[in-house]
Amino acid sequence: MPVEISRRDLEFPDPDEADESGLLAIGGDLSIERLKLAYSKGIFPWYEDGMPILWWSPDPRMVLYPEKMIISHSLKQSIKKKQFKVTIDTAFEKVIKNCSKTSRKGEKGTWITRDMQNAYIRLHEAGFAHSAEAWLDGELVGGLYGVALGKAFFGESMFHHVTNASKVAFHHLVDKLASWNFKIIDAQVYTNHLESLGGEMIPRREFIQILEGALKTEDITGSWEMRS
Repeated sequence: MPVEISRRDLEFPDPDEADESGLLAIGGDLSIERLKLAYSKGIFPWYEDGMPILWWSPDPRMVLYPEKMIISHSLKQSIKKKQFKVTIDTAFEKVIKNCSKTSRKGEKGTWITRDMQNAYIRLHEAGFAHSAEAWLDGELVGGLYGVALGKAFFGESMFHHVTNASKVAFHHLVDKLASWNFKIIDAQVYTNHLESLGGEMIPRREFIQILEGALKTEDITGSWEMRS
């Protein structure tokens, strides 16, 4: 049974209290402080317009280890041909808005509500949320965004208008994370797409243990645009 939390109390129940679907808590807000606390405990928000904020911590958890990313033949060709120009943290708002418009199989609406967009834009401005963008002839054609704490990156959503655009952007970001010794990329829940990129399912307790270790290092905050 999910626990109801208030706006006043900045706390979450233990992730082990989540139900079989992964639902842990209801309520609270989307402040920077609460979002950072949630991610640090392996919890994330996911809900639709007209619903209260729902907080999740699924078991098992889908993750990607940076060194294990799978690069398909077609993706290798796109990278080799330099088909897209890839940037980091240059168009966060455009990326999240495009992600919110992307239709997904089995979903009627979007979970990236206006409130969610505004919350992650604030998190980006505070230096904790980041985007990777793929451009073709000056147009944004793919990208993704997520949250970074310590040496953990929490992927939120990706979109593409041209084949392989988001995958090239993701590959670029994964390379950067690997060079900074990031330990894990949280992909949250299973999808075939993420599995094709090297994602794998691990028990929640194992994920949280890895996360705790990754959070012992300093956050890389601010814009990642100029960082090498």
